Amino acid sequence: MKKRPEPSLRTRALQCLARREYSRTELAAKLRPYAQVEDDFEQLQPVDLDALLDDLTERGWLSDARAATQLLHARRPRFGTQRITHEMKQKGISDELIEQALPALKDSELATARDVWQRKFGTLPQDAKDKARQMRFLQSRGFTLDVIFKVLRSESDVE
Repeated sequence: MKKRPEPSLRTRALQCLARREYSRTELAAKLRPYAQVEDDFEQLQPVDLDALLDDLTERGWLSDARAATQLLHARRPRFGTQRITHEMKQKGISDELIEQALPALKDSELATARDVWQRKFGTLPQDAKDKARQMRFLQSRGFTLDVIFKVLRSESDVE
């Protein structure tokens, strides 16, 4: 049985980018294990990963801005500013792009927190234990304490 040839690094990169947007850092980490090729003498030779990423960026196929926008739209309905910001940093998105996204995130954070809280709980906490549980849940979703207090303050906020 014939063994299928290994796809090239460029092919792997394009296959990844065809599925979703990646930041440069994220794609580099994904491709790094494949960035070496065997030569005729069975020795590993490094492939220039940075040159490939530069070429993909130059052609417009790799964009940190698009990756940030995609992440923002995917996470915004379920998570708060802190969690989304943390995820963007983990994916290697620049602080400049994160700063550009923050105003839009902060504008909708209270409405998002209310929506998430309403779907999960729907009623105000009856005692301190229940309030702490609801607060921990909203904090785990990345909402700030002032937003959490506004959500839990009164029933009139919910309606």
